[in-house]
Amino acid sequence: MPSEPSAPLSHRTVDCPAGRLHLVEQGAGPLVLLVHGFPESWYSWRRQLPALAAAGYRAVAIDVRGYGRSSRPEAADAYRMLDLVEDNVAVVRALGERTAVVVGHDWGSNIAAASALLHPEVFRAVGLLSVPYAPPGGPHPTDVFGRIGGPDEEFYVSYFQEPGRAEAEIEPDVRGWLAGFYAALSADTMPARGEPDPHFVAHGGRLSDRFPTGALPGWLSEDDLDVYAGEFERTGLTGALNRYRNMDRDWEDLAPHHGAPIKQPSLFIGGALDASTTWLADAIEAYPTTLPALSASHLLDGCGHWIQQERPEEVNRLLTDWLATLRG
Repeated sequence: MPSEPSAPLSHRTVDCPAGRLHLVEQGAGPLVLLVHGFPESWYSWRRQLPALAAAGYRAVAIDVRGYGRSSRPEAADAYRMLDLVEDNVAVVRALGERTAVVVGHDWGSNIAAASALLHPEVFRAVGLLSVPYAPPGGPHPTDVFGRIGGPDEEFYVSYFQEPGRAEAEIEPDVRGWLAGFYAALSADTMPARGEPDPHFVAHGGRLSDRFPTGALPGWLSEDDLDVYAGEFERTGLTGALNRYRNMDRDWEDLAPHHGAPIKQPSLFIGGALDASTTWLADAIEAYPTTLPALSASHLLDGCGHWIQQERPEEVNRLLTDWLATLRG
């Protein structure tokens, strides 16, 4: 039976390889594990939790290690993909479940995909938001990102590599930086075509130099921003940024799976205005090979990067329609 839409949110922590993982749960039924991206938290799924619960699912949104109330290991290599996948497995087990559908956004999409790839016996289906699936392989990631840009600017992923560098920019004004970062990738506030791209940093400058100023995106209230800022003002940004600092380690760890498809049922939803979908258009085109059990691939017109927050009703409908097909 579907749960009541007004069923309360339940916060708890569970044991995992990182130490503890904080999660927020709503509803009862088949487990749907929701994994956020950078720089967010469980709160980015606030509009999906009640919708999934009302549709008859046990919806669980986690704080990825390094975020929110979850443990924050000090070692940079504690944020490699293999460890994040094992955290997801531990959550499923701690909740008393054998299997789950895993859904991720941004970095969470990569974590969800790796979870499905490495543990198909646990993750019976995978939903990917904003960042398409591309099988492990190819050249070392930081070598690729180091070549992106021109003589006068640096790609943001390269900018994030040096420990302490991005932190020094962000942490004096966490709230202001987050507001600019969210606005830079939102459909209604992102820079117009031809303006400086906020994914790049001028040499000697800061990433925030290219952020838009003024009104918040339509999906982000002052109260929402307070929630995000409060979490990062308490935890700092190092744990979150360490995800970027493990990309070459991930390449080595996942070498046995280079080129591997994900064979479980899958779903992709992206924003047509999101650089993640335009830059990775080839990955989307390769889905017949890389996601052979893909149910559908959706690009939402006029939508930016923060897809489940920018377009919650549409994303909720696509998710619940897809999940219904998995119930058999």
